[in-house]
Formats: sequence, structure tokens, C-alpha cells
Amino acid sequence: MTQNTAKPAATLENSAKPPRRRFCVAPMLDWTDRFYRRFARELSAHAFLYTEMVNTGAILHGDQRRHLRFDPVEQPLALQLGGSEPSDLARCARIAEDWGYDEVNLNVGCPSERVQSGSFGACLMLEPQLVAECVRAMRDACRIDVTVKHRIGIDQVEEYAFVRDFVGHVAEAGCNTFIVHARNAILKGLSPKENRDIPPLKYHYAWQLKEDFPDLEIIVNGGLTTHAACAEQLLHVDGVMVGREAYHNPWFLKEVDSLYYGESTTPHDRHATILALRQFVEAELADGVPLRIIARHLLGLFHGIRGGRQWRRMLSDATLLKNAGWPLIEAALAAIDQREDEG
Repeated sequence: MTQNTAKPAATLENSAKPPRRRFCVAPMLDWTDRFYRRFARELSAHAFLYTEMVNTGAILHGDQRRHLRFDPVEQPLALQLGGSEPSDLARCARIAEDWGYDEVNLNVGCPSERVQSGSFGACLMLEPQLVAECVRAMRDACRIDVTVKHRIGIDQVEEYAFVRDFVGHVAEAGCNTFIVHARNAILKGLSPKENRDIPPLKYHYAWQLKEDFPDLEIIVNGGLTTHAACAEQLLHVDGVMVGREAYHNPWFLKEVDSLYYGESTTPHDRHATILALRQFVEAELADGVPLRIIARHLLGLFHGIRGGRQWRRMLSDATLLKNAGWPLIEAALAAIDQREDEG
């Protein structure tokens, strides 16, 4: 897919040094693990990255290294937490700071029934006082930024006043940054996937929040798939957050540094981006990580490029991936070169 290469209007006009969250990659369960984030960092040095959601119990009672480990090159990086117990969230915020994260983000937007059963995620929007207590506890426990990601409404509650009052209440507890997924969360009747597509987008709710709370940092999320669409949002809010497009078409990230952060560095091509990962990949393989765990995040890099289908086929073939190492990636790159030569 051809990307818009024009510089978005108003992207840099308000500040000589753009805000760190001018462009964010959304937290996505099973997708934004440390392998994807390390790959994404080869494409953008400045995009603000987020982990998958990690619930507090996994951190407090599970394998912290498994859930929290990251390469410092991934920074700036936020840990997204799922939970609703202020004391547990406070302990996890302190742990996040100790591990070196730049931000801890509270998930108040996930609509899945599994999350609801734990009394966190989007259902917390119905309890703004509890969310405020959680934020206050986290802020008291750490010095890094505490932010909240949320929806604009729950089920049939669609009035702007609902999200306005929610943000106002939580802001009083000391939260200065709100990431607004500009759709309602339908808690019963829609799957998490359907919740990302079916409830209509209401970007103007996020715009109004910025007007009503000019001192807050408002980031908008939901349905953004082009840089032109992001530019339109930046006329009204402080930052944008992109999810599925940044994952399925990772080359989208290649223009982020120039368009949103004023960087003029010469970009790698796709082949050089992969080759730059060699040392990282070989170190992970030596540490016992199967290549398939890493390769699955690379499948979309040659989206729309001649030979891209062969690249995806080779790096998703279970037989080829079994006991495979870096030479399989080189072979997949060679297959693309051959197709391009044929073209």
C-alpha cells in the first residue's frame, strides 16, 4: 500500500521540541511484545511504544522477567497495567519504575469478558472514583508518568458528558495524560475484535475534551490508518495512537520520525531494516527463543512489495521454521531479491 508522504499539516508547528507522545503505537495483546517493539524501533527512533497489557497479578505473583524484560533501545516505553486494586497497582507502578519504564498506563478501555471478570478494563469507566483512587495510589508510589487509556462511553451511554465527567474526575487525582479510544465499549454482545470496528468513531469527543481541559495531554486512538488522517487529528489534540496499521504494515512507522518529530535522517530500506536485526535475532536464538516467535512480527514488512507473499510464506511455514535460524531470514530476503529482479 502506498503511504502518504506529505508532511502532515500542524504536526510540528506548536513546539520546537515535539511532545514525546506525538505518535504512539498502541498496546495490543499478543502483538506488542518485546520482539515486535525491538523490530519497530528499527523503523522509528521516537515513536512512543507500549507493552501488551499485563495484569497486576502476573507481575506480583508471576515471572517478572518474562513480563517486564525489555531492551533499553525500545525506549521511550510504557508498561500498560490491567487491575483495579489501588494497592496492587501502586506496587506495580513502583516495580515498573525500578525496571526503567518511562510511563505506566492504566487500561480502562479493554471490553473483553475475561477482563471484565477481573473487574478492570472498560467497565472501570462506570467507577470513576475507583479509577481516581488507583491513579492517586500509583502517582504516590512512583515518579514516572501515570496515564489512562479509556473509551468514550459504555454500552448505550453515548452522551459526551459521560466521558467529560470521567476525565475531569480522574484528572483531579493527578492524571495529566488521557489516551482516548474514540469509540464506545460494548460490554455485552460484541467480541473484543468487534469492539474495535463496530461502535462508531466519534473523534469530536476527544477534540472537545482538549477544548474543555486545555492543560491535559489528550491522545486520540482508533481507526487511524494513514498519516493524513493522523495529521487531521493533530489539528485538535496533542498526539495520535496507531494500532493495527502499525503492526500489519510496519513500514508505516518509517515516516514517523520525519513527520512527527522533525528528524531528517536518511531511512533504511526494508532489506537494511531486517539486516540491522541480525545481532538481536541471533542473540535471542542463542538464548533459546524459537525463530517463529520473532519472525511472526516481521511478516508485514514487505506488504505491497513484489515478493512479499513469498516472504510471508517462508516466515510462517511451520516446517521451515522448525529449528531454523538466521539463514532462513536471509533465504526469505533472497527470494524477494529474485522476484524484484524478475520484475
